[in-house]
Amino acid sequence: MASSLSTKPFLGAPFSDEHSRYGSLRHSDFHSAVQISTSRGSRHRTLEIKAAGSTYGNYFRVTTFGESHGGGVGCVIDGCPPRIPLTEADLQVDLDRRRPGQSRITTPRKETDTAHIYSGVAEGFTTGSPIMIKVPNTDQRGKDYSEMSMAYRPSHADATYDFKYGTRSVEGGGRSSARETIGRVAAGAVAKKILKAYSGTEILAYVSQAHKVILPEDLVDHETLTLDQVESNIARCPHPEYAEKMIAAIDAVRVRGDSVGGVVTCIVRNLPRGLGSPVFDKLEAELAKAALSLPATKGFEFGSGFAGTFLTGSEHNDEFYMDEHGRVRTRTNRSGGIQGGISNGEIINMRIAFKPTSTISRKQNTVTRDKKETELIARGRHDPCVVPRAVPMVEASVALVLIDQLLSQYAQCQLFPINPDFQEPLQLPRLEQSGIPL
Repeated sequence: MASSLSTKPFLGAPFSDEHSRYGSLRHSDFHSAVQISTSRGSRHRTLEIKAAGSTYGNYFRVTTFGESHGGGVGCVIDGCPPRIPLTEADLQVDLDRRRPGQSRITTPRKETDTAHIYSGVAEGFTTGSPIMIKVPNTDQRGKDYSEMSMAYRPSHADATYDFKYGTRSVEGGGRSSARETIGRVAAGAVAKKILKAYSGTEILAYVSQAHKVILPEDLVDHETLTLDQVESNIARCPHPEYAEKMIAAIDAVRVRGDSVGGVVTCIVRNLPRGLGSPVFDKLEAELAKAALSLPATKGFEFGSGFAGTFLTGSEHNDEFYMDEHGRVRTRTNRSGGIQGGISNGEIINMRIAFKPTSTISRKQNTVTRDKKETELIARGRHDPCVVPRAVPMVEASVALVLIDQLLSQYAQCQLFPINPDFQEPLQLPRLEQSGIPL
C-alpha cells in the first residue's frame, strides 16, 4: 500500500530550526538540567538524576543496549558463573527463532541477527567477567519513518517518549522497537543453558491464541511438549490443525494492511523448589515484571489465572500427596507451580497477552508533534501479528528471572547446611554431561 500523509495542514517538528533553539547551548547547560546543587552551611551536595530502565537482575544482571536503526543492538551480562561452555552458536539458535523475515506472517525486514561475543568468554568458556554480545543492524530503511518523525502512530510509544524525554529516536522507534529484545534473547540463551545444565530445567513457550483462534488447553500435554512440536509450523502452535487456523487469521488481516494480537503460553519444567521470595519479590511478580516489560504486552496470568475466580476454594485447592519417591506433590496444578511466591516443584505455566501491532498501513487519525490534527498511513516493515516471534522473547524473559532466582536461593538458603526434613539440596550439575570442566 502506498504510504503518505494526508493533505491536511502538517508542519512537522515543533521547532522548524532546531539549531536556533539548541545551537547556542553548551554541554554544561544540559548538565545543569539534570543536577541539583544544594547547600547546608558550608557543605555542598549534588543530587544527580541517573537514567534507568535497561537493566534486569540482581545476581545475573543483564543490560540491553542499541536502537532499531542504529549501528546494532545487544547486551552486557554481569554475574554469569565462570567455566560455562559458551559459543556464539549457542546464542544463534534462539536469535534465529526471533529474527525478522522468517515467513509471510512476520515482518519482511531482512536481518541475519548474527551474534558476536566481544568479552567474557575465553577458549570457549565463560570467565566470570562481563559478557558483551552485539548484533549489527544491516537492513535499515530510515526513510520509511519520515512521516512518523512528524506524526504520532496511534497506540505507539512515539508520543510517550516525547512526553518523557522531550526527544526521541524516530527511525524504527529506537528503544521502543522490538529489536531491543535481541539483547534479552541472547542473554536468555545463556541463562537457559545454565538452568538446563544445573537442574535439567526446561523453558518452552508456544502460541495458544492468534486473534479469535484459541487453542483449547487440553490439546497440549505440558508434560511431553517438545521444541520440535512448537517449531513445526510458522505460527509456533504445537497443534497442526489450530496452527493452520491461526495462520489463516493472520493472513486475512495482513493483506488488508491491518494487524491482530494473541497469547503466548509458557511452561517451565524441572525447576528446583524454593525459588522466589515472600511479599514484594514473589516469583510470579518477578515473572510478570519480566513478561510485561516485553513490547506490545497487555496481560499476564499464571496457573488458573482469571478463570480461577469462578471456582470455590474446595474446587480450586491443589491437594497434597506423597509420590513414589517420598516427595510432597500436588494432585492438580491450579497454583501454576507457585505458592506463596515460591516454586513448589510442579510445572510453572503462565500466559502473556500481546496487543495487535500498532504500526499498520491503514489510514488513521492522529496529531503531529506540533499539535495539529492529521491523518497517517504508516510505512515501514512490521509484523501483522507479533506472537509467533514473541515466543523466544518470552522464553528468554522467563529464563532471566529463573537464573537470577536460582543464584539468589543458593546465596541465601544453601550457603549453610540445609534442614533435610523440609528442604531439598540444590543438586550440583552432572559435570560430565553439562560439559563444565572439572
